[in-house]
Parts: sequence; C-alpha cells; structure tokens
Amino acid sequence: MCRRYGFIRRGKVTDGARFDGRMLRDVVTRDNTASDVWADTAYRSRANEGWLKSMGRVSRIHRKKPRGKPMSSHTAAANAKRSTVRARIEHVFARQKDQMGLFIRTIGLRRAEVKIGLANLVYNIDRLIFHERRAAME
Repeated sequence: MCRRYGFIRRGKVTDGARFDGRMLRDVVTRDNTASDVWADTAYRSRANEGWLKSMGRVSRIHRKKPRGKPMSSHTAAANAKRSTVRARIEHVFARQKDQMGLFIRTIGLRRAEVKIGLANLVYNIDRLIFHERRAAME
C-alpha cells in the first residue's frame, strides 16, 4: 500500500492454509521506493529479517511476545508505534469487508483472485476520487 496516498499497490492471494510469513518476498519488491517494511508478527523470522537486510530494507515488523513471559514495556511501546502506521492498512481490509461487503467463499483460487482484485480496484478508484475532490477544494 502506498503510505502517502493510500492506494493498494500490490497484493498476493493465497489459500487460507498458507502461512503469511512466507509471502513477504512476493509483496516486497525492488520497485518499492520506501525502505521501511511494516508488517505484523507473522512476517518476523530470521530468514525474512536477513532477506530484508540483504535487500537494503529496514524491518518495522512487530515483535512477538516471548512465550510464557510478559512482553517488556520497551517492546510493547515499539509495537504501539508500529501499529500507528499499520492501522492504515488494517483500515483498508476493514473497509473492504464492511462497506464493500467483501466475503470470499469461492471454489478455486483464480475466482478469489478476481474477486479480491476487483475489490482492490474499486478501493483505488474510491481513493482517487477522494484525492481529486480534495485537490479541487484547495
């Protein structure tokens, strides 16, 4: 997602059983101009962290709570800062589910890709209209 304007730039559709952390390399590409990568804890692994470093990216991925221990206040504060940026992405999902009524129950991955792709297109058109109206008011 474009952090400045809120457009959906790239996505990857998988089945529900696929682990999110494996998909990082499919959505973080060289054509992305930002160096920071924001994601939830599912994407944090040694392999992903090493790959991001080799790509010259800065990991802003949430840290996991230690198993059986409370999360340190330092880690909780860092995750809270990361959440302020990530909230914009989560709002996109919420908007698609609530206002657009997006509910994926299809037979076959291709149909789900089309349905999600069309929802992303509609969302981007809506964002474009928002920015055009805002520019016209200035």
